[in-house]
Amino acid sequence: MAYRETALVRARKDSVRHSILEAARSLVGQGGFRAAQMSAVAAAAGVATGTIYRYFPTQIDLFAEVFRGNSQREVDAMQSAAATAGSCSQRLSLAVSTFITRALRNRRLAYALIAEPVDPQVEAERLNYRQAYAKILEALLEEGMVSGEFVRQDARITAAALVGLLGETMLGPLLHSTPTARQSVADSIIALCLRAVGVKP
Repeated sequence: MAYRETALVRARKDSVRHSILEAARSLVGQGGFRAAQMSAVAAAAGVATGTIYRYFPTQIDLFAEVFRGNSQREVDAMQSAAATAGSCSQRLSLAVSTFITRALRNRRLAYALIAEPVDPQVEAERLNYRQAYAKILEALLEEGMVSGEFVRQDARITAAALVGLLGETMLGPLLHSTPTARQSVADSIIALCLRAVGVKP
């Protein structure tokens, strides 16, 4: 007779898996992916190191899942900002501001997601989420061109460029700057994005 997991066993496994992911996420937020060694994750999750491998065959599999979970939260936040009421210019400003504000709230985690050197498998996840951000901005740009708020342009190319702009310009504020300087940079980035799509002051 084939073994079938009970609901209780499945729930316990889900709970352990969740604890492992949360422990890894916390460690990445404190010191980047290099801080999330398997032994450290196991200690933080309250499980044996070998237990982790029952859920994630390799450390890279764990990192990829942590990356997906964290990045999806950020994509969802930008999507919500882009979907609010208001003009396309206002919504673009809010989407960019949301990205910046959330990154500055946890600078170490944001750096890990945006720029920390990672394994190719995790880098592939990074590319996927850069494309997800670009899709949000592309839709907003298309709408803004129809309404006449933005100049005519290739929305796909501009959206990809804006995502690259956000990643590059945030590196300084994430690594070394004062709160006042970070706010100044944030304001400059938002203004730059608006100019890039053709919004007049």
